[in-house]
Amino acid sequence: LRSHMVTKFMLVKENFKPRHDDVILVTHPKSSTTWLKALAFAIVNRSSFESIDASHHPLLTQNPQHLVPFVGAQGGNLDYLETLPSPRLLTTHLPLSLLPSTVTTMGCHIIYLCREPKDAFISRWHFDNKIAQGAKINIDTTFTMFLEGCSPFGPFWDHYLQYWKESLKRPRDVLFLRYEEIVFDPLKVVRDLAGFIGVPFTEEEVKSGVDQEVVRLCSFKALSDLDINRNGGVERAEGKIFIAYSVLFRQGKTGDWVNHMSKDMGEKLDQLVEDKFKGSGLKF
Repeated sequence: LRSHMVTKFMLVKENFKPRHDDVILVTHPKSSTTWLKALAFAIVNRSSFESIDASHHPLLTQNPQHLVPFVGAQGGNLDYLETLPSPRLLTTHLPLSLLPSTVTTMGCHIIYLCREPKDAFISRWHFDNKIAQGAKINIDTTFTMFLEGCSPFGPFWDHYLQYWKESLKRPRDVLFLRYEEIVFDPLKVVRDLAGFIGVPFTEEEVKSGVDQEVVRLCSFKALSDLDINRNGGVERAEGKIFIAYSVLFRQGKTGDWVNHMSKDMGEKLDQLVEDKFKGSGLKF
């Protein structure tokens, strides 16, 4: 973990108060957090708008990262989270072991999204380069650190496995998804998410194409083309870093790692994944 964040993360573990009807979206960084937030927000709030694609829909004027508050981002504003009405839709990058134990005992619904590790690494490397304000981040050094488990939210294999094992123990409360599933069949994932959250699409909604409108509204192209996501942004680290929303949308492809990593790097990471996930049932 980044040393300056440890104290803030521990405050979350000690003071965050989960509610039994919370829906918590969880990702290891650069596993399409923005996409998952958009989908979940559109699904949960679809009854609040006459039409899912109405011109006043929040996703058309606000970035998904803004619409679903983080638990543990820059320490997280825990007082603010307490003011939100139930049921809350929240998100976090924290591993399960750094969340309060009550998250697993109160029946909170957890939706975990992971990504093929090679693609996740390349996405992170590109992201860090874009916010580094001109400083080139060496891919070889970054790759070595990734293999050693140096990551803002802990080693990716621990992160994946903690939620994977919890999903096997409590499948009704923990839904484990892969990024590739959304890419290949977004409509199925949208329907599965709605059912898991407890707001399944009605027959009438399916007939009128509401589920398909959610997919269209939240598609990579639709979101990346919006003015707010092309020109907006947010300040982090007390104004020292400006993160343009556009950097959250790169290509949205699978298998892009082959264009940036050597064959040897790919084989090393594949071997690490095989070793770390051996016997767990989790495969990529």
